[in-house]
Amino acid sequence: RFIAKPCAINLGIQDSGPHRAQPNAILEKVFTSITKSPDGKRLEGLSKQLDWDVRKIQRWFRHRRNQDKPTTLTKFCESMWRFTFYLSIFFYGIRFLWTAPWFWDTRQCWYNYPFQPLTSRLYYYYILELAFYWSLMFSQFTDIKRKDFLIMFVHHLATIGLITFSYMNNMVRVGTLVLCLHDASDFLLEAAKLANYAKYQRLCDAFFMLFGVVFIVTRLGIYPFWILNTTLFESWELIGPYPSWWLFNGLLVTLQLLHIIWSYLIIRTASKALVRGKVSKDDRSDVESSSEEEDLTSNSTKGIFSTSSNGSNRLNGHVAGGQWTGE
Repeated sequence: RFIAKPCAINLGIQDSGPHRAQPNAILEKVFTSITKSPDGKRLEGLSKQLDWDVRKIQRWFRHRRNQDKPTTLTKFCESMWRFTFYLSIFFYGIRFLWTAPWFWDTRQCWYNYPFQPLTSRLYYYYILELAFYWSLMFSQFTDIKRKDFLIMFVHHLATIGLITFSYMNNMVRVGTLVLCLHDASDFLLEAAKLANYAKYQRLCDAFFMLFGVVFIVTRLGIYPFWILNTTLFESWELIGPYPSWWLFNGLLVTLQLLHIIWSYLIIRTASKALVRGKVSKDDRSDVESSSEEEDLTSNSTKGIFSTSSNGSNRLNGHVAGGQWTGE
């Protein structure tokens, strides 16, 4: 309210929503009481009842769905808050772990386990991360619903379960490594979103490419060969098959499966942009275009218009921000 909003206004981001649908009592009743996406049969019936073209009715429903979406200013403020948190907690974690012996030698995570001291800095690191992921769990139901809703829901459940479980079992050393590793790329994605909302397209593309590289290196490289190696093999070697070994590693492996899915989406997005020089709508985003021009020219320009996460269309030779920031 006091920092992000003034920044957005200085960048020229207006607090205006998408194009509003033309008032129509009949269509509004269908939208609120029956369906927000009518099928072909219902569209034909409404067309006869109102003497409207089917395409016009489809456009009305699309505009009506989009007008309930949050404004670009609102999403800029939300992304700036997340960017601030991710960046701050990442540097806090790096500064804290830089002097920790288990950061350089993962076997230190299991020496003298479970009799390892819980320092105040480690405690606050855990509590802040747990509180933030609980907030993400709750806000997911009020944010824009995307096609990867279920994946994100599983991710948040697994993360909260891991943080809570590792804290209760005093596996906080390896837990800090997992947390810091996941924070390494998240602030870059939020930075790409901020650049997209401010319409700095080249900066958005650069941030997303950097995010993709860091994400793949940390989630497909460091995580399995560093984190999973110590939880699966080094822990078994040093302290034996403790009772919760299967549950703990099961949650960690679940995260790895999610990493693979997201890495595939990132690589597919980047490859489309590099090969074709243009991308179509983000496969994970359900935000729809509210532009009438897209309806009129959809047959001749299919695949050129890209829908950004703020619902606006862009036509250019660069990678579209909506493809980058579909989250």
